[in-house]
Amino acid sequence: MERVEIKVRDSGPYKVTGPVRLIDADGTAYELPEGALVLCRCGRSSTKPFCDSSHKRVAFEARERAGDG
Repeated sequence: MERVEIKVRDSGPYKVTGPVRLIDADGTAYELPEGALVLCRCGRSSTKPFCDSSHKRVAFEARERAGDG
């Protein structure tokens, strides 16, 4: 089985690759395109939960790093 990878981009969206199913808070499942999926992290996308590059327009900045947990 292929692994799912989530890449956190500095000041940008989450890039998700691999076999995933996306379900929103209302329980609606999204048909996903083949290949990579990019999810909004800035909260300004007009196509939420997907990224529409609004983070560039609003100068979103985030450079968090995961802790040692």
